[in-house]
Amino acid sequence: MLKTYTYPKFDYVRPPELVEQRDGHYPVVVVGAGPVGLSMAIDLALQGQRVLLLDNDDTVSIGSRGVCYAKRTLEVLDRMGCGTPCVDKGMSWNVGRTFFGEGEVFNFNLRPQEGHQRPGMVNLQQYYLEDYLVQRARQLPALEMRFKNNVIAVQQDDARATLRVETPDGAYTLTTDWLVVADGARSPIRNMLGLDIDGKIFMDRFLIADVVMKADYPAERWFWFDPPFHRNQSVLLHKQADNVWRIDFQLGWDADPETEKKPENVIPRIKAMLGDEREFELEWVSVYTFQCRRMGRFNHNRVLFVGDAAHQVSPFGARGANSGIQDTDNLAWKLKLVLDGKAPASLLDSYSAERCYAADENIMNSTRSTDFITPKSKTSKAFRNAVLELAQDYPFARALVNSGRLSVPSWLVDSPLNTPDADDFAGNMVPGAPMDDAPVQGGRGSWLLGDMDTRFQLLYYVQDAGQVDAATAQALAALADAAIPVRATVVAAQGQAPAQLPTLIDAQGAIRQRYDMQDCSCYLLRPDQHVAARWRQFDAAKVRVAVARATGNA
Repeated sequence: MLKTYTYPKFDYVRPPELVEQRDGHYPVVVVGAGPVGLSMAIDLALQGQRVLLLDNDDTVSIGSRGVCYAKRTLEVLDRMGCGTPCVDKGMSWNVGRTFFGEGEVFNFNLRPQEGHQRPGMVNLQQYYLEDYLVQRARQLPALEMRFKNNVIAVQQDDARATLRVETPDGAYTLTTDWLVVADGARSPIRNMLGLDIDGKIFMDRFLIADVVMKADYPAERWFWFDPPFHRNQSVLLHKQADNVWRIDFQLGWDADPETEKKPENVIPRIKAMLGDEREFELEWVSVYTFQCRRMGRFNHNRVLFVGDAAHQVSPFGARGANSGIQDTDNLAWKLKLVLDGKAPASLLDSYSAERCYAADENIMNSTRSTDFITPKSKTSKAFRNAVLELAQDYPFARALVNSGRLSVPSWLVDSPLNTPDADDFAGNMVPGAPMDDAPVQGGRGSWLLGDMDTRFQLLYYVQDAGQVDAATAQALAALADAAIPVRATVVAAQGQAPAQLPTLIDAQGAIRQRYDMQDCSCYLLRPDQHVAARWRQFDAAKVRVAVARATGNA
C-alpha cells in the first residue's frame, strides 16, 4: 500500500463466451492494459472500431514505474481525451540541470520556443496515467475491457489469430483478425510464438526510492555525477505528484538487490543526500537493471507488437512509455484503414519500418547515455570526468555531457509514405516531420494540434481567408468525400473562409513562420500528425496521389 494513492480494483466479469459456452470473435484484440495497450485500444475505439482489451490483473501498475511523459506523448494523449488530467495532476517542467561533484556544469531547456500548449515534460506516477486511461476507456462503447483474463496460448494463420484465455471461472477461446500485443518487456505472447528479441543487457544496478517529503526544490530534473553524498556513482532527482520525489541511486553490478531494498540501507543513502533535518517517508523502493533491445520486426502476420513487448531501452531519457504510446499513434490509423478495406495489409509493414527506425534511434541515444553515466573502463571514466570538468567553463564540452538525451518524436524523413518536395520550402516541417504546435483562434480550440483528429488533414494558407474563391473552396471541401477523407482547413492571418470550410486564424504568425507558409501553400498531414506532403499551390489531384502513397495504395 502507498501513503499517497489508493489502488483501484477493477471488476472481473464472467466473459460471455463462458456464460454462453461458445467461442468468441473480435476484429481487434489488444493484450495488456498498461499505458501502451490502453492507448492502442482507446485510439481504435475513438475511430469507431470495435476492440477487446484483455489484462491478467485487476488494478493499475504497482509503484510509480514510468514517471516522465514528453510533450509529444501529451499531445497524443490530448487527442485521446486524457492529456489535461495528466498535466493538471502532474509536475510540468522544461529545465534539466547536471552537476559534477557539487557544481552545476550544464543545463538545458526542453521547450526553448514559446507558443506551444504543452510543456517539455510532465512527471506523473504511472498508476495515475493508467487510471485516467481506464476512465476514458469506459466512456467508449466500442471498447470492452476484461480484467483477470490471462492469455495462455496463441496460434495464428494467414486469416486470424486464436487465443486461449484463462479466467477465475475457467478458460475460453477467442479468435481475432488482428492481435495487438502490449504485454510488456517479458511478453509471454512473444515467447509463445517463439519470436526473438535481440540487444544488450547493461551490467549495472540502480535503486529507485520514491519518498514523500515537502521540499522547495524547483520542478526540474537534477542529475549528479560523483556527488559528495554518493561518491563515484550517479544520482537522479525528480518531483512527482503528491509531494512524491523520485530518487535514483546508481549502485554498481555487484550490489545485492534484496539487501539494497531494505529500509535500513535505503534511508541512510537518502539522509546523506537530503540532510538529517529533512523529514521524509519511504513510499516505494525497487532495484532494477535494464536492457536495450528490440525485435527484428514488429508485425508478424496477424500479430502486431507495441511498446516494451517490441523494444526496450534504459530509463535514462524517458524513452520507454513515450515511445510505446507513439507506437500506437503510428499503428492505430493504419490498422483502422486495413480493417475498413481502404488500405492493403502491407501498410502495416510501414508501421514496423517506421517504429523500428524510431526504436533504433531510442536505443542508440539510450546506449550512449548509459555509456556516459556508467563508464566501462578507467579510460572512459577519465574521459567522461574530463568532459564534465571542461563543461563548467567551455560550451563545446557541454554538448558532450550526456545524462540522458530526453524523449523526442522521430522524424520519419525516409519513410516511403512521404511525398518528396517538388517546391522550395524553408524550415523544419519537411515530409516526415512531426507537426509543430502553434496558437490559433477559431476552430475547436486554441491550438493547432488541438484542431487535428484521426483523419488526414490539409492546411491551406492565405493571408485573408475571405479571399478564397468559390471554386477553390468547393475543391477543398470535396476532399472530405473521398474514399479516404481529407479534412481541409483554411489557415489565415485574418478573415473568414466560405462556410463549407473551417478557418483557423494565425494571429501571431506562428504557423506562417514555422511552416514557411505563403499564399496558397498547402500541407497534407497524416492522422498521427506527421507531415505527409506539401506544395506551394493547391492541386486536388496531387493531394489524392499523396494520400494514396501515404496509405500504401500508390
